[in-house]
Amino acid sequence: DLLLSNSCIPFLGSTEGLDFRTLLLDEERGRLLIGAKDHIFLLNLIDVNKNVKKIYWPAAKEKVELCKLAGKDANTECANFIRVLQPYNRTHVYVCGTGAFHPLCGYIELG
Repeated sequence: DLLLSNSCIPFLGSTEGLDFRTLLLDEERGRLLIGAKDHIFLLNLIDVNKNVKKIYWPAAKEKVELCKLAGKDANTECANFIRVLQPYNRTHVYVCGTGAFHPLCGYIELG
């Protein structure tokens, strides 16, 4: 219904099926951060398909191999699924991912 009524703009930036997991709305700057499989997207709220910024953040190869050796599925479990997007201060966001069952966290400068 939303598409038919022209009431929304679908996000076209991800055709890879990246399994979106978490969102962080930054109303002050008019941005939306999306955590996905091995990626973090930074979108403009006015037009989500304009100037899309994407950070590729995969799990370390050795952690992926350990995950597969443990019997986990390489496509659905042995990746870095971004689970936490939390404002840290005016310039940074705290980010955590699963890291193929070896969690890792860091800070993103929003600049």
